[in-house]
Amino acid sequence: MKLLKIFSVGIATLAAAPVLAQPASGNINYEVMQKIDMSQMRIVINGQEVKPGSPDAPADIPDVRSFSMKLSFAGNYGKEEREGGNMMIRRFVGGDGPGAGGPSQVTNLGRPFDETVYVDMADKKYVTVLSVKKEKDIKTYRAEREYKKTPGWQDTDQTKKIAGFTCRKATVPFRNETYTVWYTTDLPFTYSPVNGLAPEKGVVLQIESNRETFKATKIDQKSVSAKEVQPSEQAQTVSADQLDDIRQKALADFRQRMMAEEPR
Repeated sequence: MKLLKIFSVGIATLAAAPVLAQPASGNINYEVMQKIDMSQMRIVINGQEVKPGSPDAPADIPDVRSFSMKLSFAGNYGKEEREGGNMMIRRFVGGDGPGAGGPSQVTNLGRPFDETVYVDMADKKYVTVLSVKKEKDIKTYRAEREYKKTPGWQDTDQTKKIAGFTCRKATVPFRNETYTVWYTTDLPFTYSPVNGLAPEKGVVLQIESNRETFKATKIDQKSVSAKEVQPSEQAQTVSADQLDDIRQKALADFRQRMMAEEPR
């Protein structure tokens, strides 16, 4: 009988153990600045393509773009949304030369596709969903990329507060330069806005380099629907390389149409 009582107490103790809380939900808002790869830029003047940096190219083309980015997270999933990522076309008027004399007119042309990146934080992968618009049809594709692990990650003892969270500084050799990464372990998941710059555990709130910067400006912990941050299963699954090809073809078709419509 005594043994039975001890056994019963043990069961009661196990049953009373606290259940681990599920990850919180909310939003992280980032401000982003990136240098533009001028070799990938297309300049069309009077129907003719002009190389950036050539004598005929306009001198006032910005070499940096800035935009806002929001990560919505709930449970083990997140969704990235970018504001200000639409393609722009700049038309130059006046003057004798192709790019001379007269102000430029900037027109927002939208994008030839819609692209959303979802993050599976449990399996550590990014899921890109791409919807390509072609005439009256819309074709949707999805591809997965695993979290990349960049060797040479060096943690430091330096800390600072970003958006109200204590962050630790690390340096990482990445894309042929040294990136500075600030991350917090006070959020219950692992994430970075740049694939390859996620720590073993923690959320990156700031990235600094000569090429780009990301900085979290606000973190709201509030209710977010889990369904909202999970990718649709109805999209056609393709490889990451195939998705890149589909994206590049959509961009090339879009540029071709713009050149055809450019006034001469």
